[in-house]
Amino acid sequence: MTTPEAPSTAPATPTTTAGSTPAADPALSRRAALGPVGLVLAGGVSVQFGGALAVKLMSRAGALGVVSMRLLVAAVILLLVCRPRLRGHSRTDWGTVVVFGIAMAAMNGLFYQSVDRIPLGPAVTLEVLGPLALSVLASRRAINLVWAGLALTGVFLLGGGGFSGLDPLGVAFALGAGAMWAAYIIFSARTGRRFPQADGLALAMAVGAVLFLPLGIAESGTRLLDPVTIGLGAAVAVLSSVLPYTLELLALRRLPASTFAIMMSLEPAIAATAGFLILHQSLAATEATAIALVIAASMGAVRTQVGRRRRVAPEA
Repeated sequence: MTTPEAPSTAPATPTTTAGSTPAADPALSRRAALGPVGLVLAGGVSVQFGGALAVKLMSRAGALGVVSMRLLVAAVILLLVCRPRLRGHSRTDWGTVVVFGIAMAAMNGLFYQSVDRIPLGPAVTLEVLGPLALSVLASRRAINLVWAGLALTGVFLLGGGGFSGLDPLGVAFALGAGAMWAAYIIFSARTGRRFPQADGLALAMAVGAVLFLPLGIAESGTRLLDPVTIGLGAAVAVLSSVLPYTLELLALRRLPASTFAIMMSLEPAIAATAGFLILHQSLAATEATAIALVIAASMGAVRTQVGRRRRVAPEA
C-alpha cells in the first residue's frame, strides 16, 4: 500500500480513534493547489519580458545567435548552480533528458525564426496552439475542453481574427514552435520525475546548447563576442530560460499537464504587456478582449484544479 508523500519537517500525526479520519483543511488544500500555479505565472512573466528583450537583441546577433547565447549562458549557469550528478542514471533517464534538450532547443530556434518573419503577437498566438491542443488531448475532464475553447477564441482574437496576411514560412515556424512547446511540457514533467531538483533541466539545457551553438556561430560569427551583446544575451538567458524553465519544471511535479497547458494560454497576454512596457506596442480593443478571454480561461483552469484537490484531500 502506498501513502502520499509528506514533507520531512511535518509534525507528528495526531492519534485518532478507530474509524476516525483527520479533518481536511480547505485553506491548506487551496494553498497547495495555488502554489504550482504561482510558479507557472511567474515563469510566464519572466519568459515574455525576456522575449521582448530578445527582439531588440536580434538586430545585433541574429535569430540563431540569440538562441545560441540564450541556451549556452543558461546551461553554464544551471550546471554551476545544480552540479548535476552524471552517474547512477539509467538509459531511459538519459534518453528522456536528451529528448527534453532537443525539444527545448527546437522550440526556441523555431520561435525566433518565426518572430524574424512575422510580428511578435501573432507568433506567440500561433505558438500557444500547441499547448492548447495538448490540453484537449491530455485532459480527462469535459470542463477542460470549455477552458481550452475559450482560450483558443482569445488567441485567435489576439491574432486579429486570422493570419492570412502573414509570411507562410513564419507561420510554419510558429506552429512548429508550438508543437515543440507541447513536447517540452511532456518531457519537462518526465524529466522532473526522474531527476532531483533542477538537475535534469541543467543537463537538458547543456544538450540544447551543444546542438545549437554551431548554428549560432555560422550565422553571427564574431558578433557573439561583442561585450554589449554578451551582456544582453546573458539577461535574455536568465529571464527566458533559467528562471521560467526552473519554475515550470518544479510546477509540473505537482500540476497536471492538461492544466499546465491551458495556463500557457496566458502567454499572449503577458507578451502583449511586455511589448507595451518594453517595445512601446499599444493594445487595440480586440486585443484587450482577447486578453480578457485567455485570463478567464486560465482562471477557470485554476478553479478546476483547486476544486479537484479539495475533493481528493478528504479521500486521501
